[in-house]
Amino acid sequence: MASLTVPPVPPCPRQDAIDLHKAFKGFGCDSTTVINILAHRDAVQRALIQQEYRAVFNQDLSRRIASELSGHHKRAMLLWILDPATRDATILKQALAGDVTDLRAATEVVCSRTPSQLQIMRQTYRARFGCYVEHDVTERCSGDHQRLLLAYLGISRYEGPEVDPSAVTLDARELYKAGERRLGTDERAFIRVFSERSWAHIAAVAAAYQHMYGRSLEKAVKGETSGNFGFGLLTMLRCAESPARYFAKVLHKAMQGLGTRDSTLIRVVVTRAEIDMQYIKEEYHRLYKTSLADAIYAETSGNYRTFLLSLVGRDRIY
Repeated sequence: MASLTVPPVPPCPRQDAIDLHKAFKGFGCDSTTVINILAHRDAVQRALIQQEYRAVFNQDLSRRIASELSGHHKRAMLLWILDPATRDATILKQALAGDVTDLRAATEVVCSRTPSQLQIMRQTYRARFGCYVEHDVTERCSGDHQRLLLAYLGISRYEGPEVDPSAVTLDARELYKAGERRLGTDERAFIRVFSERSWAHIAAVAAAYQHMYGRSLEKAVKGETSGNFGFGLLTMLRCAESPARYFAKVLHKAMQGLGTRDSTLIRVVVTRAEIDMQYIKEEYHRLYKTSLADAIYAETSGNYRTFLLSLVGRDRIY
């Protein structure tokens, strides 16, 4: 369930565009107005606002935001105003071909998305950047990590809840033979099972593996694989079992210790606010006995903090 809150009566996109333009005018930017509008509009509404802004003021809203905002607040807002597929494509492009390569971010985006999400993202990537995402993956990734991402991007998987118990048992046995039972690891078997099976099937395989061998599949993956390849498999497995728990842990790690991994914090908040942030918040509280909003409040400041809390939803008045 999404955490995004929107007005009960859809506002007029043209009036939103005019109000945003007023907020940008003059000395300094009225960030409060910008946040109050854009942080409380869904993807369709944000797209209409951008169309109206371009029609009325002959300027892209994204360019105006880039010139008016700064720092993490700007980065978060520029990603937020995009539709989900374009946002994922943009994050992937920046992670694979930006000034600083971030293969962990690219792997997370690919391995935590559903087949239908990936299909739309691939089409958007091609249209927006003039090349196939598979090309950039091939250029930047290597070995089993590359083979895993290419397989996961290219294979159409079932998205329903039904599983075949006999196929589940066979896959659990194959993964055991490919990993813990032998000397060395048959990475091809792991790639095949994880890239061809649905999330429901993978979750069932994990349960069967525990029942058959008295050991968790996650521990087996950790013991048999490493690096970005292992990270990709673990992301697929954890999202198959519980996307909300996976992202709650990602957020906690991003805010844990000295310094905040703002790129991770931004990526998860803006990509999950319209999907399952309410469930992520519940998992976060269950795991860490504090609210996600309180954690974000403690680790951020200024308009950046206000914007993220507007997307996540405040649990109390700060």
